[in-house]
Amino acid sequence: MAALRIASLVPSLTELLVVLGLREHIVARTGFCIHPADAVRDIPKVGGTKDVNLAKLRRLAPSHVLVNVDENRLDTVQALREFVPEVIVTHPCAPQDNLALIDQLVAAFGALPGVAERAAACRHELAQELALMRTQTHPAQDVLYLIWREPWMSVARDTYISRMLAQVQWNTLPEVDGGAHGAARYPVVHGDEPWLADVQQVLLSSEPYAFGPQHVDAARALCPHARVRIVDGELISWYGARAAAGLRYLRELAA
Repeated sequence: MAALRIASLVPSLTELLVVLGLREHIVARTGFCIHPADAVRDIPKVGGTKDVNLAKLRRLAPSHVLVNVDENRLDTVQALREFVPEVIVTHPCAPQDNLALIDQLVAAFGALPGVAERAAACRHELAQELALMRTQTHPAQDVLYLIWREPWMSVARDTYISRMLAQVQWNTLPEVDGGAHGAARYPVVHGDEPWLADVQQVLLSSEPYAFGPQHVDAARALCPHARVRIVDGELISWYGARAAAGLRYLRELAA
């Protein structure tokens, strides 16, 4: 492990690496990898999740690169395999998948001192939150979770975000699956769909689009019978170290 050099091209995975005690081994991140701020500030940036600067990344000579099916492009991953010894592909699609994600990183880096112990603590906290969710009931609601505007974009039911919301019986509309990857996982909402009249809550995510109070009226016009709320997109959509806190946050929203 002496030559371990990790590049993370996924914000939530960068955060998880730091929590597992691997900060000193991270040699590259994206510009969206902003947490924990103090820990990542000095790590070189290699572009964004969709527009990775492969030439700069090659110069940093990573031994491992962490990618995600939803967040990174397939052609990027294929290019990485030409010069990176190990590309670790992740794809958590539900909160319970974080347990396997943690195990995946332990399999790669668990020989380093303290990593397995920190991972066990993360697993324990998450398992407790998932168990608590199973003991509680919440009124079922149909919700529209918006991640973008111009055009409006929502989430399919087989995405991580939708399955997080389902933990509190908030069922996302439209009632579609998007498949394993691709744009269909984040369907466009045109504004004339009949099911918009059935939406009980519109949730405006704080990221990737920075929805704010100025967008509430437009969202209310989209779904005139719905309650409109701005929600913390990082807590709902970031997997890894933030998943347990995300589940607690959802319980508070649903209370």
